[in-house]
Amino acid sequence: NWRTLNQLERLTINTPRGQVPISHFVEITPAPKVGTLNRIDGRRAITVEADLAPEFLADERLRALLDAGQGQLPDGLMVNVAGEQEDQQESMQFLVSAFLVAIGLMALILVTQFNSYYQAALVLSAIVFSTAGVLMGLLITGQAFGIVMVGMGVIALAGIVVNNNIVLIDTYNELRAEGMPPAQAALEAGCLRLRPVLLTAITTVLGLMPMVLGVNVNLFAPALGFNAPSAQWWTQMSSAIAGGLTFATFLTLLLTPCMLVIGGHLRREKDLG
Repeated sequence: NWRTLNQLERLTINTPRGQVPISHFVEITPAPKVGTLNRIDGRRAITVEADLAPEFLADERLRALLDAGQGQLPDGLMVNVAGEQEDQQESMQFLVSAFLVAIGLMALILVTQFNSYYQAALVLSAIVFSTAGVLMGLLITGQAFGIVMVGMGVIALAGIVVNNNIVLIDTYNELRAEGMPPAQAALEAGCLRLRPVLLTAITTVLGLMPMVLGVNVNLFAPALGFNAPSAQWWTQMSSAIAGGLTFATFLTLLLTPCMLVIGGHLRREKDLG
C-alpha cells in the first residue's frame, strides 16, 4: 500500500500528553529517494552531469558557471570539476610532454648531423612558424581549438615541416663545401630545392583537403557529402596540419636562405677574427 504525505502527517506518536501528530515535531519535504550515498575521501559527494551543445566551448561555459556560483556556496561545500575538463587537462599534459621529447630528440639528431647548433636551431625554427600557421588555419576554416586533435596535429606537423629546412640546409652545405660564397650558395640551394619543397607541401595539403572539408563518400549508395558528422573529429587535426604546413613552407623558402647567409657571414668573420 502506498501512503501519501497527508497520511504521513496524520501519523501519531505517544507522548506524556497523549497521541500527538508527527507533523508537530518534523517538517515533511518531498525529495527523490536516495538509494546510495557516494563519498570521496570520506565526504559525501553528489555528481552533477551535463552535456554541452556543439556551438559552445566547454572552457567558456565552465568558467561562466564557476564565476556565477562563486561566493554563493554554503560552508563546507566544495565544487570539483571533472569529466571532460579533467580529461582535457590530462591530455594536454601528455601532449606537451610528448612534444618536448620529440623536439629534444630532433635537436640531438640535427646537431649530430650538421655539427652546428645554429643550423639545428634554424631547422627547428620551422616548428615555430608552423604553430602560427596552425592558428591561422583554424581561424580560416572556423574550427574551434581542441586540445587533443590540434595537439596531435602540431606534434605530427613538427616532424613534417623540418624536412624542408633539412633539404635546404643540406644542399647549402654541399655547395659551400665546393667553395661557393654564402649568398650564392643560399640562392642556389633555394632555386634547386624550390620545386621539390613546393610539390611536397602541395600534395600533402591537397591530400588533407577531404578531411578539412569533411567530405563523406558513401560507397553503398553512391553519394558525396560535405561536413559529415563522421569527419568532425579529424577536421581540426587536418586543418591544423594543412594550415601549419602551408604557412611554414613559404616562410622556410623566404627566411631560411637569408638566415643561412647571415650565419655564413658570422662564421666567416669569426674565422677571420
